[in-house]
Amino acid sequence: MSATTPSISRFPVPELADLPDDIRTRILAVQEKSGFVPNVFLALAHRPAEFRAFFAYHDALMEKESGLTKAEREMIVVATSNANQCQYCVVAHGAILRIRAKNPLVADQVAVNYRKADITPRQRAMLDFAMKVSQQSYAIGDDDYATLRAHGFSDEDIWDIGGVSAFFGLSNRMANMISMRANDEFYLLGRQPKS
Repeated sequence: MSATTPSISRFPVPELADLPDDIRTRILAVQEKSGFVPNVFLALAHRPAEFRAFFAYHDALMEKESGLTKAEREMIVVATSNANQCQYCVVAHGAILRIRAKNPLVADQVAVNYRKADITPRQRAMLDFAMKVSQQSYAIGDDDYATLRAHGFSDEDIWDIGGVSAFFGLSNRMANMISMRANDEFYLLGRQPKS
């Protein structure tokens, strides 16, 4: 790595050719789909067993059928990552939110302050709960569940909100600990229509 290229992690980043086949295959599939390799894949590949566990749980939360849209799940990631001051996750998942919501304005608003974003009251209640899971989980009580149910969330939806928030609390802390750097490509994704 040259002196002008910032490191993507404080820890060693393995070469793609040196990775176990399953991890290399997954990373190449992501590269094929997005046109680049998000740094999170390379940074976490430093520990293959943990890489597998991390992405298995990620996929279980973020890729399944749910009462939450994929865009709403990304809203949770972006809002809670902001509260945890995780630059990597705000930048990377802000880009994914722009794409999934097809709305760069709302994605940027949620990234800065979801309470002032142009979102629905249901989404605001969802993010209020996600934020409480992220920042004050010890204070969650029956009233929090009643509020969400009044907005039409099922118990399974509530679990999903909490699961996404809690999982990305782990992700935020790991990204901050290793000083994971967001790819430059993320900054422009979803800001302009595809040509």
